[in-house]
Parts: sequence; C-alpha cells; structure tokens
Amino acid sequence: MIDEILNLVRIHEKWRTKQCLNLIPSENVMSPAARALLSSDLAHRYTSVDRFYMGTHFTDEIEQYGEKIARNLFKVETADLRPLSGHIADLIVLANLTQPGDTLLCVSEADGGYPGMWKNGLAGFLKLKAVGFSFSKKDFNIKTEQAEKLITRIKPNVVLFGASLILFPHPVKELAKIARENGATVGFDGSHVLGLIAGGQFQDPIREGAQLLFGSTHKSFFGPQGGIILANKQPGEHLKQKIYPAFVDNAHWNRIAALTLALAEMKKFGKAYASQIVRNSKTLAKALHDHDFPVICEHLGFTQSHQTIIKYNDPDKARNVAETLQRANIITDTVIRIGTCEVTRRGMKQHEMHKIAELLKRTVIDKEKPETIRKEVARLSTEFQKIKYCFNT
Repeated sequence: MIDEILNLVRIHEKWRTKQCLNLIPSENVMSPAARALLSSDLAHRYTSVDRFYMGTHFTDEIEQYGEKIARNLFKVETADLRPLSGHIADLIVLANLTQPGDTLLCVSEADGGYPGMWKNGLAGFLKLKAVGFSFSKKDFNIKTEQAEKLITRIKPNVVLFGASLILFPHPVKELAKIARENGATVGFDGSHVLGLIAGGQFQDPIREGAQLLFGSTHKSFFGPQGGIILANKQPGEHLKQKIYPAFVDNAHWNRIAALTLALAEMKKFGKAYASQIVRNSKTLAKALHDHDFPVICEHLGFTQSHQTIIKYNDPDKARNVAETLQRANIITDTVIRIGTCEVTRRGMKQHEMHKIAELLKRTVIDKEKPETIRKEVARLSTEFQKIKYCFNT
C-alpha cells in the first residue's frame, strides 16, 4: 500500500514538473525554500489567539512577521494570513459585511466572475441578492457608465471587483467613490492578479478606493495554496476579530510560514517577476493570434494580466481542444485561459512564448501526433527546472 501511494505521487510529480508545460493561470510553483516549510514541524502544531496552547511563541512570531511583510508589501494597515483558501477569504468578507437579503454587485459567472461568489456559491449560501455588473464582451471589462447608474439605482451593500477571467484592470478608481457614497463596502477579489498587484504591474485597488483586497495566494502570487485578507484599519480590524473561531481554527502554520517566505520573495523580486509575466502574456497572445487561434481583445493588445483567453463559442469544442493539448502534455483549463505565471517563475521569457505558441499550433491546428509534441514539450520543460525570482538558499 505504501509503495502504491508513494509511487503515484512520484509519477505525478515527474509528469507535471518535468514532462509538461503548465499553462493553467490558477496554478504556480513555490520556491524550494518555501515548499520545504510545508513539511516542517509546524505542520503538526496548533496555536490560537486566546493562547489556549503552550509552546507557540515561535509560531506567533512567524505569523506576526508575515503580517508585517504583507502590510508593507501591499501598503495596508491590516493583514491576515489565516484564511485557508481564497474561497474562505471570500466567505469571511461576505459573511461579516452582509446580512441575508443584502445586495452584492460583482462580475457575474457568465461574464467570467468567480462561480464560488455567485448565486450557486456564497451569494446563495448567505442569502444575498447577486447582481452582475454591466459587462462588455468586446472589451472584456465592466462598463463604467452603466455601472454608475446601476449602483445609484440598486444601492448595493457590497461592490466587489475582480474575476476568474480577468485580462485588464477593473474600473475601481472610477466606481469606488460612487459605490461608497451609496452605502457600499468596496472590495477587490485579487485571487488571480494578486502577484501582479504586489509587483506593481496591474492596478492598486486600495489606492484606487477599495477598502479590502483579498483572495488566493497561489495563482499569479507564488505562495502555497491558501488565502489572505488585506485592508486598512476598517474594516480590516473588524474582520480580524471575527475570523477565529467561526471561520478558521487551526490556520495551518506550515502554510503561513511558507506564505511568509513567499511574501518576502515577492517584496524582493515581485516587480521583475510581475513585469515579465505581463510581457510573456502579451507575447504569447500575439503569437497565438498570428497562428489563427481565436484570441480575444486584439484591439486592446489582448491582455494586461497573466491570462490570455482563447474563445471558442462551443464549450464542447473548447473541451476538445484542452483534451487534445493534454495528450501532448500541454496543460490548460477548458475555458480556454492560457496562463503564464508558472512558466515565468521557471524562467521562461518572450523567446519561449513563441516556442509555446508554435507547439499549440502544431497540436491543435496542424494536428500533429501528440507523441511527437510530447517529446518537444519535455525537452523545453527540462531546460527550465530551476525556480527563479527567489532567494538562493
């Protein structure tokens, strides 16, 4: 039994890290040092805000140090590293800032918003009325003028920017003031673009008028899987007081240690990393477009984030393309979003983006045999095994 378990993990790891190209925008890789902290003794331990457990002084110092780096990196007054996922961070925010029957304004699931936030997700669970922003499919962004009118008319209790499919900065600066004037709390779900925000290469939601920035720590941000909440004193302090014990008890201190190191790496290397992600995304999008893939938003330069979106009107066609790419060991999702965060962390730059685009063309359009493409994918992958934008330890 033990051999079977260990062997499955070994096979998976060899395949995904040495034989594949991972282009999923919601995944990334940690540095070896951050990854090692996940298997430290902290994985066995508890602590709690009421000091119920003894032996926690080093654990507490790690958490405090991580919060300090996060506050400095994102220029906020409060930071909390305890949410176990971006989804739990979403839950903490919505559950503490709303009452059943309140109105939530966000990007709808149909327009690329996070399904877990929408009617079948947290909005439904918390009995909120979810309303979608007016959204331009052509520009793949919120329609600012229509959103202003909608906010004035429905007076939402919470206005959330950010989305699962996000190519361009959302109009936080243009809409935050009118949202707050109409009684709304303004937040930004940065799950996908948190690393770009940290690196100063996307937008700065807090300076633009949002009161909260929250979400996942393992997408464009290169930490462990988990969540974070960043805010100024209010509502940040209010949320910190509510997290334990209702939403998080044991916060997984090995994860917090790994996140603390990732925050330090982002502070040191984030600008270079995030700017390379955007360059890679733009290069890859243009190359895919030139190979006749249906990449959206050509008129806007395709993307300003870690994502490129290839739009197939038929979902079955999109899934077929994703399955075809997987047979060639090119890993995407079924939307299809093409993400550059992991390949960038592995050191790939614009030259490699042209290679990747050529591999996708040969697989999907030219319909070459997958086994032929797999060999070239593996050769490219093995050239980029060392994680970049991290401390040498």
